[in-house]
Order: sequence, then C-alpha cells, then structure tokens
Amino acid sequence: MIKSALDQTVARTLVPAPPPVLIGGVIPLIDVAGFLAGTPGAAEKAAAELAWAFENVGFYYLAGHGVPKELIEAQYAEAARFHAQPMEEKLKVEVNEHTIGFMPIPETAPPNAAAQGKKPSQNEAFFVRRERDANDPNVIAGRRFHVQNRWPANLPGFREQTLKYMSALEALCRKLVRLYALALDLPEDHFDRYFETPHVILRQSRYPQIDGADDRIASLVPHTDSGFMTLLPPNKVQGLSINLPNGEWHDAPYVEDAFVVNGGDILHRWTNERFLSTPHRVRNVSGVLRYAIPFFCDPNHDFLIECLPSCQSVDNPPKYPPITMGDYALWFAAQRYQHMQNVKSPTEDEVAPGARATAAWKS
Repeated sequence: MIKSALDQTVARTLVPAPPPVLIGGVIPLIDVAGFLAGTPGAAEKAAAELAWAFENVGFYYLAGHGVPKELIEAQYAEAARFHAQPMEEKLKVEVNEHTIGFMPIPETAPPNAAAQGKKPSQNEAFFVRRERDANDPNVIAGRRFHVQNRWPANLPGFREQTLKYMSALEALCRKLVRLYALALDLPEDHFDRYFETPHVILRQSRYPQIDGADDRIASLVPHTDSGFMTLLPPNKVQGLSINLPNGEWHDAPYVEDAFVVNGGDILHRWTNERFLSTPHRVRNVSGVLRYAIPFFCDPNHDFLIECLPSCQSVDNPPKYPPITMGDYALWFAAQRYQHMQNVKSPTEDEVAPGARATAAWKS
C-alpha cells in the first residue's frame, strides 16, 4: 500500500477559498447539520471546509452538531460541583499513573512548562476515561490507561451525568471522522476501524484567576494536544487563545451553540504534517472562576499510526516512523504531567515527536 502510494503524487482536495464564515476573521465555522442528516452533497461541502481549516488554522468551530445544550450545561454544573468539594474529598480520588482522577495544581513545572520558563499551569482537573468493568481483561492486567475510573463517593448523579455526556460526544466523534477521511482524499470509511472503540478522555478543569501582568504564569501553558480530535463545548468565560501559523496569538471567542475543535499531534503526523496541530494556551484573566470540559477522542491505542497514503508521494515521503497511539500517549503524558514523570515511557528518539510537539512555544 505504501509503495504504491509513493509512486503517485499526493491527491489533494482543492479548496480555493476559506469557508464562508470565519469567526474573528480567522477561525472557520463549519455547520455539520446537513452531513449528520444525510443531505446530499453536505458531506463533501463540510469536508472541503474541514480541509481548509486544518491546512490553514488547525482549529474550527463546530455548529449543527446535535448535542443538546441542556446536556452541555449539566456537565459544566457537574464540573463545578466536583471542584466545589473540600480538597481532602477530591484527594480521595487523586490522579494515578493512568491519568485517571483528580489532579491538583502541581507544585513544580513539568518538562514542557519548564522549557518555556513557566510556572506550573494554574488549573486543577478531574480526568475520566472509558468506563470499564472489573472483569475487563485490560483492568485485570492493569494495562496503562485502560483501568477503571475513580469516582467521587459523595456526589450522587455525578457519574451517571458524566457518562451520558461522554457517550453523546463519542457518538458524534465517530461520525465526524468520516469528514476527516473525505477531507484527506480517502474513502469515507477509512478511519472507521480506528474509532470503532476510540480512546476517550474527559478533562473537567477549574481555572482560578491569574495575574495577567505576570507572563510566567498561565492557566494552561502553551502546548499542542496529543491525539486526533479535541472538542471544547461553548464557554462564555474567555481564556483560550491559539498560536496561528504566522506566530500571532488569537483569542477564540464564545460562539453560541458551537464547539471549538482542534487536532493534535497524532493527526499532524498521520497526515505527514498536512493537517496542523496548533499550539494553544489558557489565561484566565476574566475576574471569575473558569471551568472547561474538553473531550479528547483518539484512535484505539493498539492501532499503528503511519503516514496516510494520500499524504505522501515520491517528493513528499513520510516524515515520521510508525507508532501506536498508546505509545505516543504515554510519551506525551510523561512530558506534561508531574505525576507521570517517573513512569517509564518511550524515549524521544523512539517517538520522533516532531518540532510542533516539542517546541517551547512563546507567550
């Protein structure tokens, strides 16, 4: 398959102009309602807009997604309810080596923050992954990132609402990956097997106010994401900004009923750098607490990620060695989380993470 692809030129979807709506004149708004409804031609239109978004920005706003507003608001409320607990209660489900549970604000900066001369990111978070039974073979084996979730004991309804929200977003992502395939000049079902049981994470974060005059402090330091797709639901409290390819920082404003979506390093390397993994940061200088509930949807950890046939040619050979999603995720976590720094992970040489994953992004 790869050899035949190398004998061809890279097929590319030609997108002569940006999508009709650019939020802030920069970030495309893509409405997928027609695609989800099966309207003829809607998939091709949305895929072309998606290709432009990732080749030029790395972020887009997702409209027409069908996730009920009430479900999103309920999850924000649950995030606030969790973080309102006393610290001793939250620490009963403290984050473990699988990055499941509550992560307080770290005392020291992890490698990616230290490389930028930053203090630790000023946020605390509660991580949930796929819900698993005690008799799951992965749970029994203690497989990395595949064990049971850690749930707070004194928040009735928290687990049920959180799983309901995650289920809705996972179902949406499994549909959206078909647009990504079309955008990359691949058969519509190309990514289906990778996302039959995707690896999912919900991070429920609380951002206190920071000193906007101190450039050593960020709510979340400049970084790229590790995986394929990140969905951030509408957030009326500002704070997110993205680092555009021209080096400028651009704030991502609130758009009613629209998710902010970005790609990560796996998407970037899978597409041979055709699709951007755009650095971004959070600075909460709003004057109020800020909550965020990003949902990460990535390929199954067992699948090998190697350059897509439509993203390589004789003149554009693969830039990265093949790697499983699981190995990349483990390396990534070791660079970014204090609780993972003593966990054995693949080396940088083995991962060959690329400049966008390792650069010290300037603020």
